Amino acid sequence: MNRSRSKLVAFAGLVIAVVVLVVAMVGGSGLTAQTTTPEPGSATSAASAVANPSTLPTINASQLPKEARQTLALIAKGGPYPYDRDGVNFGNFEGLLPKKSGGFYKEYTVQTPGESDRGARRIIVGKDAAKYYTADHYESFKFIVEGK
Repeated sequence: MNRSRSKLVAFAGLVIAVVVLVVAMVGGSGLTAQTTTPEPGSATSAASAVANPSTLPTINASQLPKEARQTLALIAKGGPYPYDRDGVNFGNFEGLLPKKSGGFYKEYTVQTPGESDRGARRIIVGKDAAKYYTADHYESFKFIVEGK
């Protein structure tokens, strides 16, 4: 009797594990582990590679202009930033980035040699740590592949 009871308990445990796995795969958000998204500038965000959540073309970080790589380094360490507008909310009014709620994106200036103001180049960072580069003041974007 003891042997059949332990088999039944083991079988019940297996069934429960399979059900939990299936529910999690189908979208049972209540059963999935909660994760936190690192803030831009945290040590964790600089080390993590983010998959492209958009249909935008990609650019390797190493292919960015020197000034954009410098801005990425400032973002990774949390500043200080050269412009007062660095780190403000980016509204995505153009609708070119993935649609998210207000406050999801922050913008950072990429200095442009020869410009007397902020110029047109920016890096946009999402709360999901995805980063985008625009060289033409939000008319087009490329997803930045970090670590390459």
